[in-house]
Amino acid sequence: MTGVDTLTVLRDACLRVGLAVDGAEAIRLGENAIYRLSHGAVARIARPGQQAAAAKEVVVARWLADFGIPAVEVFPDVEQPVDVDGRTVTFWRELPPHEAGTYLQVAEVIKRVHRLPTPDFLGPLEPFVRLADRIGDAVTLTDEDRAWLVDHVADLQDRYNDLPAGLPTSVVHGDAHGGNIAATDDGGAILLDLERFAVGPPEWDLMLAAFDYGSVGWLPEPDYRAFADRYGYEVIDSPRYPVLRDIRELRKTLFAAQLAGENPALADQAAHRLACLQGRRGSRPWPGWNPVP
Repeated sequence: MTGVDTLTVLRDACLRVGLAVDGAEAIRLGENAIYRLSHGAVARIARPGQQAAAAKEVVVARWLADFGIPAVEVFPDVEQPVDVDGRTVTFWRELPPHEAGTYLQVAEVIKRVHRLPTPDFLGPLEPFVRLADRIGDAVTLTDEDRAWLVDHVADLQDRYNDLPAGLPTSVVHGDAHGGNIAATDDGGAILLDLERFAVGPPEWDLMLAAFDYGSVGWLPEPDYRAFADRYGYEVIDSPRYPVLRDIRELRKTLFAAQLAGENPALADQAAHRLACLQGRRGSRPWPGWNPVP
């Protein structure tokens, strides 16, 4: 959907809830469109088909506020979400000046999240969500690679269904990394991207730091050890680690494959990641993995 189209949706949604739309400024236009409004409000227009996810973010944000967890705040006194022509619009308080969070801030925030009581409105973690679609849609994959990936997903699903014992099941963020923490100038850390909140193994939220350290070597060992110490658990020693690590590596690979369909310059990176998963690039940590947008 173009910026003009999302602005039409925004005008309709703002009219319904009584917020001024004059002077709205686009912050980001993509699958999700984000606009800055007046009076400290931000509107988020979700991609089509994400009505349930958008509504969930509102519920989760209000629930986290009840427990004093610093997270992005729903804009007050607005009935939401608002559905306009298949797009769901939510309204939030604008964040203060911030930058991406640190690994230590991630550890601190998710430790608090994992201690929360389990609410009725959260479903189980879905670590394989959208993977089948990404395999089918990735135009850079060969038929042979696509068949291998389908089999690999099936194997990982079996292993996940038979996950070994580990930490007690808890509330999980689902995508815990520095980009989903807003580190504010006053030293605060605000949790973002609430749509993947679920109930599942808390080790899942530790896997992105473990991936950065153990799978690709982006995170130096002292920094990883500090992360593990701050959280209070060494996930690499967990019997669940090999399964959850392999799932995370697969998700990272298929994300690159998806982007390569939109940006051919990323095709080599996607192919390299797949070759690593297939055992054709030696042992971990694998060199040559580069961050993708």
